[in-house]
Amino acid sequence: MNVTSPEPPLPIARGPISAAIIEYLRGTGPLPDGSSVSAAPPLRDDLQLALYVCYELHYRGFAGVDADHEWDPDLLRVRAALERPFLETLRAGATVHKHADEALDDLLVEPVDGSGVSHFLRDEGELWQVREYAAQRSLYHLKEADPHAWVLPRLWGRAKAGMAAVEFDEFGGGRADRVHARLFADLMTDLDLDTTYGHWLDAAGAEALATVNLMSLLGLHRALRGALVGHFAAVEITSSPGSRRLAQAMRRTGAGSAAEHFYDEHVEADAVHEQVVRREVVAGLLEEEPHLDGDVAFGVDATTYLEDRLAEHLLGAWRAGESSLRLSV
Repeated sequence: MNVTSPEPPLPIARGPISAAIIEYLRGTGPLPDGSSVSAAPPLRDDLQLALYVCYELHYRGFAGVDADHEWDPDLLRVRAALERPFLETLRAGATVHKHADEALDDLLVEPVDGSGVSHFLRDEGELWQVREYAAQRSLYHLKEADPHAWVLPRLWGRAKAGMAAVEFDEFGGGRADRVHARLFADLMTDLDLDTTYGHWLDAAGAEALATVNLMSLLGLHRALRGALVGHFAAVEITSSPGSRRLAQAMRRTGAGSAAEHFYDEHVEADAVHEQVVRREVVAGLLEEEPHLDGDVAFGVDATTYLEDRLAEHLLGAWRAGESSLRLSV
């Protein structure tokens, strides 16, 4: 991972809202007005990039942007206006389950047709498609455990202890060379992809941005702590079988030893994490705060919904012989 330039450059705008926010951060223009925000489709490029830029101020920020913008009250008001339609769309379109146990049980049932991205890459994917998948996913994996860490001060007892145990593994168990973000950067190196943090933001589609924005949205709001735990559970429970298929895809396409290792590591680690998350984190949270049951279920459902949208985008492009990226790798 390139650590010499921790602050990425501001991205290329994708519409009037993201353009206004980017220019505001440069000090060259006003923030977007409420009418333009309310008119933007919630899951399309302009709003998702605008949200991503707002959220990134809480991670590494951007080169040349004053760190004080992280808590700029005017910008936070715009961010809240962007979050509302995103969250409302997810609550309306993604909600399937009322209870956490039902949502978590359904995660254990894989589709019989084997139609997911990991199935495709394992069975027929080519190296260029593996590279595109890694580029799209870099926005997530290079900050893999960070948004989940925000929930730790909002938990206690079994939930906090279990969450901290899993996060400790995600951050390498005290070893910098084993931090999962570091391992993903090594995977990218095997695939001859630039590992600089934020490098692939301009290339990634709205579907990939939305999966990362969901983590940030849930992590930054205490009121959504139950949904964040649901998101975390969904990620950990589905990771092991998917990672096994992706490890096989890396071997079949000759992606490289570090690429194989990243997914092999997740097969082993996340099989254990699944049990800790369900028995300690989710059960511990709901023991203390049973009224969050529906929120945990929503977090699971919203995660599945956005992951399915990303998969549909990737597979639709690849099966048409087209790139899934906005810019070429």
